[in-house]
Order: sequence, then structure tokens, then C-alpha cells
Amino acid sequence: MATSLRLPFAFLAKGSRIFFLAGLLLLLSPSSPARAEEEAVLTLDAGNFSEVVAAHQFIVVEFYAPWCGHCKQLAPEYEKAASILSKHDPPIVLAKVDASDKKNKDLSGKYDVQGFPTIKILRSQGDSVQEYNGPRDADGIVEYLKKQVGPASVEIKSVEDATDLISDKGVVIVGVSPAFGGSEFENFMAVAEKMRNDYDFLHTVDANILPQGDKTVKGPAVRLFKPFDELFVDSEDFDKDALQKFIEVSGFPTVVTFDTNPANHKYLLKYFMNDGIKAMLFVSFDDDRIETFKSQFYEAAKQYGEKNISFLIGDVTDAQGAFQYFGLKESEVPLLFIQASTAKYIKPTMEPDQIVPWLKEYTDGTLLPHVKSDPIPLVNDQPVKVVVADNLNDVVFNSGKNVLLEFYAPWCGHCQKLAPILDEVAVSLQNDEDVIIAKMDATNNDIPPDFAVEGYPTMYFYSSAGNLLSYERGRTTEDIIDFIKKNKGSKTVETAVEDDSAENDAMEEQVPAQESVKDEL
Repeated sequence: MATSLRLPFAFLAKGSRIFFLAGLLLLLSPSSPARAEEEAVLTLDAGNFSEVVAAHQFIVVEFYAPWCGHCKQLAPEYEKAASILSKHDPPIVLAKVDASDKKNKDLSGKYDVQGFPTIKILRSQGDSVQEYNGPRDADGIVEYLKKQVGPASVEIKSVEDATDLISDKGVVIVGVSPAFGGSEFENFMAVAEKMRNDYDFLHTVDANILPQGDKTVKGPAVRLFKPFDELFVDSEDFDKDALQKFIEVSGFPTVVTFDTNPANHKYLLKYFMNDGIKAMLFVSFDDDRIETFKSQFYEAAKQYGEKNISFLIGDVTDAQGAFQYFGLKESEVPLLFIQASTAKYIKPTMEPDQIVPWLKEYTDGTLLPHVKSDPIPLVNDQPVKVVVADNLNDVVFNSGKNVLLEFYAPWCGHCQKLAPILDEVAVSLQNDEDVIIAKMDATNNDIPPDFAVEGYPTMYFYSSAGNLLSYERGRTTEDIIDFIKKNKGSKTVETAVEDDSAENDAMEEQVPAQESVKDEL
């Protein structure tokens, strides 16, 4: 698993990121052995999906693929949770759909399934659809879904209620109102319903029972409690959009922590899903200087957080998956890593007092980006030429040739199947001096933003006329040679156009490269 988490993150589509994170959190979650018993999870497909969903006010649906490793990990936890929740009053129904089955393709599209497993919460006979953002272990699934079937916000009437529901419960939002009515309270409840998937909401008429903050507040007001930063913050703006923004901003840590604490998992998901610039400090939490590192990094976050930079500190032991995913070296810890949209920057073996100055250099634009590359091969005489990050421009963009370039991963099964086919193509075209067949190990080389690599293998063709085409046709020797001959030279098309829709359908079945990568990431 470790070596497969190294595809450069900035160039992954959001769907792939979701899947990477889901898999990463599965690694951090406890697991239990599979059980041989009658299935409590309903099996749905295109034939019965609408009927079953229409019969339930609340149903949870997992979209999976039988070959997906992460789905296999989740299966016993999901089944155990379904068994427990079937005894809930009222019963909570968990279901699953084989999204890899062609007959369920439209269902997958309707529910925007971009990776496996994807879990959706469907309310009101399917009229309301929300992403499941909860834990991936049975006990966590049960606790999370029990909250989801109750009211969006729960009234607290006593100090005991407040202690039970607020203390050590992560981010909790409390509406303080002199009466449970009026536009402010209605807006609060509407936002609670919309955001209940991610936060716990409570309401009360008596601020005096709350554990922190002004006891004399009569409201209407919203108090957000959190186990980080300033611990609580108030707002009196009940505009729905403003209230939602207040919760999203105030309810997110200034610095996200990457460790095995389940309470941090939701913040990790949001952190990596954010398209902004990411500053990540990887350090051993056993380092004698860890508190100094944390304080200096927190100070940097306060200074530069408004420049669209989000901050994460990771224990190098607990964050191995992400650490190796970015292709970083453990020998260089403590290491500060910045991932921007098209470049990355690395400061290895750093001291705490270097954090703020180095980030200032980055924001001032004086740092040079880091490019990961294998060495340029001294001998490159095989039919399929080896391309690395440091010679990609020379071989592809500046050679004046027609270049078919494959991005692959050594562990990818589909890449291994394609390798002898590319060898045949290269041998067949070896007398054409204007054609180059090449490959690049995408796990050891940074991929330029010109190429959208969301799965392995991915192929692009750069013609001598300067046209960059995404290759999306068949994976036979004949298909590839035909494509090269049709698109070499002065063609000006932007993408490869399929002539036969039946061939597309066949390729989806024969070469699910995108699916395979999502399983292995």
C-alpha cells in the first residue's frame, strides 16, 4: 500500500482525491474480521433501486466494486453496522450497489460516483442526497448514523445535558434563542439540517448552562464550541449563507493534525479536498522540540493563512501513507512541504526557527520549486524510450517528433499488460524517424500540469505540429498505430475522437484503468 500512495496529489481529480482519502482513513481505522452470516445490507441495482429508496425516509447506500480493495476492507464493518442498526427504533437501512456492473452505470452517474467506495445518505424517499463523511469502522458508522436519523438540532435543558453533548465532542454549534421561533431560529434550524452531516447542532434558551462563554447572552446568538484554537466563538449573524460560512471557517483548525486520532479524520478530508495551497510539516511527535515546532508552525499559519494557504502537521509515523504518497524521504524529516497547484517546494531537515522565514520566502516568490525526477538514462536504446521529468521537455515538446507518451506505475496491472503492446508498436514504427514511443514512471517523476493523469495507464500523443491529444482509444497494437498515423504531423484536433461507440463500451469493460488506480491508490 505504501508504494502506491505516491501519485502527485496536485494533479489528481477531486474524485480520485476522495478515494485516496477514503482509503487512507480506512488504514487509520480499526478493522474486524469478516463474518459468515446472513447479510443485513440490502443489495440494490437498477431494477429495484427506485422502489426501495421510495419506501424509506432514510437509507444509506454504498456504491462499490467487487475488485476494490478498500471496498473489501469496508465490507465487514458495513455489514456489522447494518446488523446493529437493523435493531434501531426505527430501523436504519444500509444498502449497496455494484457500481462496476454496466446495468448500474446510470445510477452511478446520477449519484456522482467518482471512486470506490462512495457512500450516500438518502432522505425523504431520495429527494435529499448527502455525502457520508463519517467513520469507516462499524461502531463509528453506527454512532454517526444514529445522530443522522434524529432531529437536526437537539434541545439542551440542563448543565448535565450540556456537559454530555458538548464536552469532548469535537465541533458543536449551539443556537441560543429566547424562544424557539422567529426567522433567526428558523434559519438556524435550516442550516442545521443542511450541515448536520458534518457537525452536531444543539439549541437552548439558557446560555447559563453552557460550559464556556458569556452566561448572560439572551440571544438570538450562535456559539461554536471546538477542541482547538480559541475553544469557542460567537456570532449574531443569522443570514443562512453567513451562518454557514461562520461554521465552516470557525469550525476548522488553524493547523490540522495528521495522526491516528479519529476526531481528526474529518478535518483531514476537508484539508486535502481543498484546492488551495497546502503547507505540511512532517516531524516525529517524539522529537524533543515538538512543542517548539508546533508553536512556530501555528504562528506561521496565523501570519499566512489568509494567503490561501492551509496548514497541516503530521507525525511521520502515523502519516506514513500521506508522506509516501507525496514521494517524500523520511531521512529528511523534519520536513516542510508546500503543494501548490502546479509546483511543490521542500525544506528538508529544518529547525523550528526556520519555519516562518521560509514561508515568507515562498509568499515573496523567491523560492525555486522542487522537481522530482529519476536520473536521465545514460543508455536509452530500447524500442520504448524512457522519459523522466528532467528530460520530458526535450523528448516530447522540443524534439519536433510525434511522441506517444505513457504514464504508468510499476505496480499497475493494466500497465503491465500494456507494456508488450507498446513494445510491438515501437518495433513496428521503428523505421519512422518522426515517431517516438515513450513511457514515464509517474510514481518517481513529477507530472507537468499539461497532462491530466487521474489513473494508470494514461497516454498522451504530442504531434510534430504541436497538438497535445489525450489517447482514449483501444489498447491493441493496431488501434495505437492507427491513431498515431491519423494524428501525426499537421492535424489540429484537440482530443482523440472515437468513431465507434461500441468500441468505447468495450474499452470500459476491458481496460478499467481509472477504476484500477482508484482501487490501488
